[in-house]
Amino acid sequence: MPLTGLKILDVTRVVSGPFCTMLLADMGADVIKIEAPDGDPSRVTGIMGKGENPYFVNLNRNKRTIAVNMKLPPGKEIIRRLAKQSDILVENFRPGVMDRLGLGYEALNKLNPRLIYAAISGFGKTGPYRDRPAFDFIAQAMSGFMSLNGNEKMPPLRVGIPISDTIAGLYAAFGILAALRERDRTGLGQEIQTAMVDGLISMFTFASSAFFATGELPPRNGNDHMVVSPYGLFNAADGPVAIAPSTEKNWLQLCAALGLDNLPSDPRFDTQHKRRQNRKEINAIVQEVISTKKRDEWIDILNRAGVPCGPVNNLKQVFSDPQVIHQEMVLESAQPGGPVKMPGFPVKLSRTPARLRRPSPQMGEHTTEVLRELGYSEEEIASLIKTGAVVSAAASPT
Repeated sequence: MPLTGLKILDVTRVVSGPFCTMLLADMGADVIKIEAPDGDPSRVTGIMGKGENPYFVNLNRNKRTIAVNMKLPPGKEIIRRLAKQSDILVENFRPGVMDRLGLGYEALNKLNPRLIYAAISGFGKTGPYRDRPAFDFIAQAMSGFMSLNGNEKMPPLRVGIPISDTIAGLYAAFGILAALRERDRTGLGQEIQTAMVDGLISMFTFASSAFFATGELPPRNGNDHMVVSPYGLFNAADGPVAIAPSTEKNWLQLCAALGLDNLPSDPRFDTQHKRRQNRKEINAIVQEVISTKKRDEWIDILNRAGVPCGPVNNLKQVFSDPQVIHQEMVLESAQPGGPVKMPGFPVKLSRTPARLRRPSPQMGEHTTEVLRELGYSEEEIASLIKTGAVVSAAASPT
């Protein structure tokens, strides 16, 4: 697999860090997840299934796990030994926490100069907000993301998924791969920082370009596009259709498909700028035609005409959609508590594809295995378990 042979020390929990290391594990890296003796909070957070929490199972597939108390000297020594043998360490504690444990970048770099140390935080390692706690909702609010979501008739609106966490995790994975390429040339690791707020700001594209060009705050357009019109949801006879004629060619194709051949030459709509200025009028004209047929009829007509369009699916419809199934975007992990479904791999490689190699680990499942790999004797492992420096599934009551 693409990342076979890479060893990753995963000192993360909840979403942003586990999402990053999941991406790397899916591509073949050997990810050893460090959990505190009471476990990753996501093991018991969210809507539980009949067996294990699908939230945790999804984010921690393809990993091994070891439960370590990093506050105790023997636990810190385990992390140091792992860091010496690892290519990458990923952590998402608040800045300074790992330094206070004696396990920050500077300390571990002395033990292993080749180590790539990736840290994910809310606001960044330095600056006036470095010590503030951050969650996705706060990142969406402070980044300006919420100010662009929804429409002007409603309060600022968050996106319904932890998007700042997952984007920060994506950027961390991207930074890690860039640092690996650089290490191939120099032989040296380095520190990588990604922040939830920074990640959201980097995605603004149209919005930030408009603001920098004019100095004016962009309006919240809801399902309308900031630049293109007509664009958005239009109600067919039995439900909404998403229509996105984003180019001039698409606009002409839409007019032809709707039987509105006179619109392209109408002086109110003959340029993109005019269509945007007269958005309400053009939307009303399109809506009147769309309401005459059912949703699936329009989706067929518009797609054949080359106009980007589609239904507004809920998750039940998404995960039963024939294209989604064909793309293998639904996986099932064979967990001890019963099979757990999860989203599949979004990146497709032709020769060395991502695959589900191992189920999400049980608490402390690989503690003894990993300690043996580090050279600990059976007596030393037993002592570590007895003192509470580690937790092993084999030693835990069932």
